[in-house]
Amino acid sequence: MYQAEPDPYCYPNSSVLKNKAGLTSRATLEEFETAMTFARSEEPLPSGRLSATHYRAVHHHLFQDVYTWAGRDRTVRLAKGDTLFCYPEHIAAEMTRIFAWLRNHNFLEERNRAEFAAGAAHFLAELNAIHPFREGNGRTQLTFLALLANRAGHPLDLDRLDPDATLEAMIASFNGDEAPLARMIDELAS
Repeated sequence: MYQAEPDPYCYPNSSVLKNKAGLTSRATLEEFETAMTFARSEEPLPSGRLSATHYRAVHHHLFQDVYTWAGRDRTVRLAKGDTLFCYPEHIAAEMTRIFAWLRNHNFLEERNRAEFAAGAAHFLAELNAIHPFREGNGRTQLTFLALLANRAGHPLDLDRLDPDATLEAMIASFNGDEAPLARMIDELAS
């Protein structure tokens, strides 16, 4: 579970995120969130220029039925275990930086699969370290990665994604080793 102190996103004296359905059980909220985001993932995603604004629109699309703050940067410090993510006061600047990097690298187009995977791993590692939203970062990252991969000509088969291996690769990338994440992306790309 993510740790955030103090957390205005949660119900008082609770670690359950405030939500549009008014659910106060973490398990019930997780079921509701999964159902709603899955339903939204089956719809066409927002179009855009693979920018920070587009990224936020994807998060809003996926989580609009669950949270009033869907698509908006978090305002609290956030950690998972010993991993502290980007401070909220730096999120906007860091999002501008990583999306400028993506644009300056031509959205990873005109690269072979291995080169695309390495660039995508770097982008994803940076985006994960920023962790702009209070909840839903991983799902938004993977959805956006699929959009990026399609544009670059290396569509991903996310049905082959191993959640445990993905988590391990994301942790390794946070600690500076992007190679496992690049291998995972390369294996999912066609």
